[in-house]
Amino acid sequence: MAESRTKKRCSFCGRTEKEVSLLITGVDGYICDICSVQAYEIAQEAMNANKGKSDKLKLNELPKPVEIKKFLDQYVIGQDDAKRFLAVSVYNHYKRLLQKESGDDVEIEKSNIIMVGSTGTGKTLLARTIAKLLDVPFTIVDATVLTEAGYVGEDIESILTRLLQVADYNVPEAERGIVFIDEIDKIARKSDNPSITRDVSGEGVQQGLLKLLEGSVVNVPPQGGRKHPDQKMIPVNTKNILFICGGAFDGIEKKIAQRLNTHVVGYTASRETATIDKNNMMQYIAPQDLKAYGLIPEIIGRLPVLTYLTPLDRTALRAILTEPKNSIIKQYVKLFEMDGVELTFDEKVLEYIVDKAVEYKLGARGLRSIVETIMMDVMFELPSEHKKEYEVTLEYAERQLEKANMARLQSA
Repeated sequence: MAESRTKKRCSFCGRTEKEVSLLITGVDGYICDICSVQAYEIAQEAMNANKGKSDKLKLNELPKPVEIKKFLDQYVIGQDDAKRFLAVSVYNHYKRLLQKESGDDVEIEKSNIIMVGSTGTGKTLLARTIAKLLDVPFTIVDATVLTEAGYVGEDIESILTRLLQVADYNVPEAERGIVFIDEIDKIARKSDNPSITRDVSGEGVQQGLLKLLEGSVVNVPPQGGRKHPDQKMIPVNTKNILFICGGAFDGIEKKIAQRLNTHVVGYTASRETATIDKNNMMQYIAPQDLKAYGLIPEIIGRLPVLTYLTPLDRTALRAILTEPKNSIIKQYVKLFEMDGVELTFDEKVLEYIVDKAVEYKLGARGLRSIVETIMMDVMFELPSEHKKEYEVTLEYAERQLEKANMARLQSA
């Protein structure tokens, strides 16, 4: 009898030390591993319930389109048209979420958006930046891995799995989120004519996306990947999920040019073609160009807001290099600052980097590649040399790029 009293027991369930795997000692009692897991689950449920109540959106607290654009301006240079479209779409999405509370009969439909622009113009950066500002779950997914059901790759529903993960599997939270689908042009069908053969990563994926974009209840596998019959599914309603799509649509300028040059009869034909800016054909993009590229009409209809990103000129590239909050040069200065080194760049070096980026035609992404090539040896050697400051000169930058190009030529 005395022995049973002295045995250590869980203060919650009464199990003895021998009956459990782990007994955690407190100030005046004990808790076993079973009770601690249950306590964690109860706490999580309570926190999620409270979060849903406290995080209710209010119209006067919403970031207005002008405020959203100002925030984007701090990180993304130029692309004013795309920023305005994105800011308005996100703001209207917030207002749609508040519509249920108004009790009005007028139902606001969602306006999914598609952004078209060549590589390195800032599509993904815009999406990542706006995610910092939002009070709704936001995720970025890549369309290149998606295939039709039954084929190697990921099912369409895996897009919503990522959103669920961001929302900590809180379904009501995920159902008011925003999804950015990158590389949407990679699922264009191979020809403009519908085919009887399978296009498992093209038209088939587009058909699968229709139900997500329009709004329906979709059964989502909680861990992503392939669905199988015995798996427990989570039903998610996509009616209030805003979809933003982005793609480079490489070569779509030819489709735009063909359409613009169709007016060959009449006195105004030559005058109209003379005013076309051939260096920025993307500004004339229209839904029929997306159809000619390989997007099916149904999916174009479910992406009603079409905007474009202009190719970056030399002035924009120069600004991108140093002006944004997280500019490339500021990132390298910060990296060296953590080693106690004050890093500076000669003004001529910055001009040289921009010249090379224009030459390689890789947009803003090309800037990082060039700076990385120039800085690689310095980043390798300098942390061990205990220097307090270092200046990158034009001669050093030219030498580093020449050496890298020579190495590539030799390996080729």
